[in-house]
Amino acid sequence: MESNKTSPTNEIKKTLALYLSRWKLISIFVILALSIAYTYLRYSTNKYQASATIKIKDEKQSQKLPSIEEMGKVGLFADGTNKIKDEIAVMTSRTIIANIVKNLELNVRYFEQGKIKEQELYENPPIKLNFFVSDSIIHKVDTTLYIKIKSQSEFLVFKDDGKSIIDRDDSEGKSFSFGKRINTGFGDMVIVPNIGKYAPKTGSNLKVSIKPVTSIVNSYQSAIMTSTDDGSSIVKLTLQDNIPSKAVDILNQIIREYNNDVIVDKEDVIKVTSDFINNRLELVFKELEEVDFTAEQLQKRNNLTALGSQADIYLQSEKQNEFDINNTANTIQLIDYLQQEIKEKNKSSDLLPSNLGIADSNVNQVTKNHNDLVAQRDKLLKNSTEKNPAVINLTNEINALKDNLEGALVTMKRSSEITLNSLNREDARIRGQLYSAPTKQRQLRDIERQQNIKESLYLYLLEKREESAISLGMFSPNAKVIDSAYSNYRPVAPNRMITYLAAFMIGLMIPVGFIYTRDMLDSKIHDKDDLMQVLNIPYIGDIPMTSKKTKLINKVDYSPKAEAFRILRSNIDFLLSDHKAHTKKVFVTSTRAQEGKSHTSTNLASSISFSEKTVLLIEMDIRVPTIMQALKEKPSAKVGLSDYLADKNLTPDDIVTQLKDNVFLDVIAAGTIPPNPSELLMSKRVEELFNYFEDKYDYIIVDASAVGLVSDTLLISKFADMFIYVVSADNIDKRHLVAVAKPLFDDGRLPKMKMLLNGTNFDKKGYGYGYGYGFEPTKNKKWYNFAK
Repeated sequence: MESNKTSPTNEIKKTLALYLSRWKLISIFVILALSIAYTYLRYSTNKYQASATIKIKDEKQSQKLPSIEEMGKVGLFADGTNKIKDEIAVMTSRTIIANIVKNLELNVRYFEQGKIKEQELYENPPIKLNFFVSDSIIHKVDTTLYIKIKSQSEFLVFKDDGKSIIDRDDSEGKSFSFGKRINTGFGDMVIVPNIGKYAPKTGSNLKVSIKPVTSIVNSYQSAIMTSTDDGSSIVKLTLQDNIPSKAVDILNQIIREYNNDVIVDKEDVIKVTSDFINNRLELVFKELEEVDFTAEQLQKRNNLTALGSQADIYLQSEKQNEFDINNTANTIQLIDYLQQEIKEKNKSSDLLPSNLGIADSNVNQVTKNHNDLVAQRDKLLKNSTEKNPAVINLTNEINALKDNLEGALVTMKRSSEITLNSLNREDARIRGQLYSAPTKQRQLRDIERQQNIKESLYLYLLEKREESAISLGMFSPNAKVIDSAYSNYRPVAPNRMITYLAAFMIGLMIPVGFIYTRDMLDSKIHDKDDLMQVLNIPYIGDIPMTSKKTKLINKVDYSPKAEAFRILRSNIDFLLSDHKAHTKKVFVTSTRAQEGKSHTSTNLASSISFSEKTVLLIEMDIRVPTIMQALKEKPSAKVGLSDYLADKNLTPDDIVTQLKDNVFLDVIAAGTIPPNPSELLMSKRVEELFNYFEDKYDYIIVDASAVGLVSDTLLISKFADMFIYVVSADNIDKRHLVAVAKPLFDDGRLPKMKMLLNGTNFDKKGYGYGYGYGFEPTKNKKWYNFAK
């Protein structure tokens, strides 16, 4: 008895055989998927990638190296990396992208339309649109123009109604001449043709797409990719576009716009400082004029054109003291100017003048930090509002620095005033020693002292203004170009290899998934493994499926069916080898009708008779008789089994039909279809019939009724030496078979019950019957039958 469990190896082989048997279906889907992928690649728009590499220079970064602890936590250049990310955010901001779109006119695109796809014309388009309205209006327009070139001087314009220009008649368009002013809903424009080899071709179909700048900015802002490593100031920019030269132009323009933006920020600080110095120069110049005029009037009134030598002696002791007084007074004056600048509210910028010459490193450092924070806040305000948390934090820091600066200036001013008072007292003491000097001369010295103070301050401011003017044009770009934008002009999307691989996998998965799902939902018996998995009943063989034209086997027959019945015949001989009686009685039944029970009985009897064994074939399925029709014979006996069972006057020999073409095979037909077949089969004449033919034939083959439909077979089962239970492949449900056959076997109601699988489709399962035996030896195997 065979086990009903299938080994994993056999399961794998069976699964592979299932899929290999459907290789034509799988091949069709794979070829179809690859064809769709080819068509998609053929008519899709390719994407090309351009890249550029720059280095961000940070002139504000401190030269102080971090500690070992800081390096262990955040890395050597961690703070610089954060600044690099800030610069990347500026680089890809909407303001800069919008400037690029406007400068390169990316919101106006030209296309040449074909029957299937359209091609964008970026460099040297055949036509050019010139607008009479302002750019601010054009940058908000969203429209599409369809243009057909009629000649070198004339073209047609079609409405944007969603239809392709190829599907339109010329009568639908409006004719214009190149250079003629065209009135549109957003303003007037002129279309001019290109010249030379880029001139528009007659009959070509063009499309001009005008999109709002904001929508173009959104698309490119998300398309521009940046990458940088931690601790590195190197930034790589990448962009994918359907035109590689356009991507190259955009990346190069990004670098230029970013550098211009940085230079403008630096120049703003210098301009504020220059404006402050110019304002102070005007004020000092007026004060100097007043002092000079007073000195001039005093000398004229008192005739002080020449001073005595004694004045030089007196003044030598005052020289050093006056120098200190001048420096201290200048410092106090500069502090006053800077305090006024800090307190001034109605300024265009919060930037403070730097490097004014105040000899205090703390004040200069605070001023520098204040200007750095103002520049950073102004940069953020270009892309955000004052309610931005980052802007609010920067404003608070700026105000705090202003407060600190004001406090430092107050302290410094007080210190300078104390120093100045001390110097003035010293000067008064020295002048007291000049009691003999004329009063007029002292008055002149006072005026000259003021004159020197104003003159030195004026010269100092002139020097600072010149320094600011020189530095204004000396700023270098913030981004150093390592690699200008470039492209290898090879498409990166769609990826041909990935597309074909995906198509192949989809083309493979759809039929495989269909076959797998169908196999999982399939509850029919298809082969021996299916049968043995549901029933632990001995298996005797299988019969391959053949065409309806070859129902019966012949004596000289090389077909798989004939070989299968020969094997079945041998198996029966082996199983009944220990049978003591001369006649071997084999009953054939099934679960239901149309499973090949009568077909099996007829061919089994024929196969045994071909080995020159005498065989009696009894048609005991008296409800639906089919054997004589299958044999294409007319019964020589006018009566059959049912007549014999009903009429006691008939003898067994009266119902036997001897076939003309086969002397070893006799048949007992079913006879007249009775109204009470079960009662007839319960008759003792059935036993008498089998006893009569005992030892007269080598084999008695009985075509019994289907046990799943009627009880006729169970009434005569005791006369059988063996039962062959026929199961129709691809026909009967497993659950129905188990419900009928298993109880019969377990209860032993059918003696020596063996399972026979009928109609097995070996070609479908992917292997041949008998490893090639049973075929005509002269018949060549076709190349495409490799899976069979």
